[in-house]
Amino acid sequence: MAMVTVRPFERPDVGAVLALMRALAMFEGYDDKLRVTEADLIEHGLGPSPRFGVLVAVCEDVIVGIAVHYIIPWTYDLKPVVWLKELYITEAARGMAVGQALIEQLRQYAAGIGASAIKWTVLKSNMPAKAFYRSLGGETDEIWEPWQLKIDS
Repeated sequence: MAMVTVRPFERPDVGAVLALMRALAMFEGYDDKLRVTEADLIEHGLGPSPRFGVLVAVCEDVIVGIAVHYIIPWTYDLKPVVWLKELYITEAARGMAVGQALIEQLRQYAAGIGASAIKWTVLKSNMPAKAFYRSLGGETDEIWEPWQLKIDS
């Protein structure tokens, strides 16, 4: 099995990160609504005040997975929460522990900033993702359910 390394994304990674974001959007059915560009990733992820981070999983010099995340600065316990916005692994790299490596690096990051939790959402129909998250100790939130208020713009 090839060695997988995980690190924060850098400027040369932007094209590959966007390609994986598009692949996830296609899988989840919102690719026609995806508006993110390479310039957006650079400005908002690598600029002077990043609004999000991306961990990339690299195998044999190819980016094979991403974990896009951001921080909710504090909640009721005055601790930050890390929100995992997107986790995507290329089909060719699935089964190579890439997802585990990304989540473990994100867990270390969260612990390092004193976060109380990592939170995320999963498509109701994505049973493989649910099984994966359960295998890592993830669990559904028994108290809260997701809601939204759409803003027409």
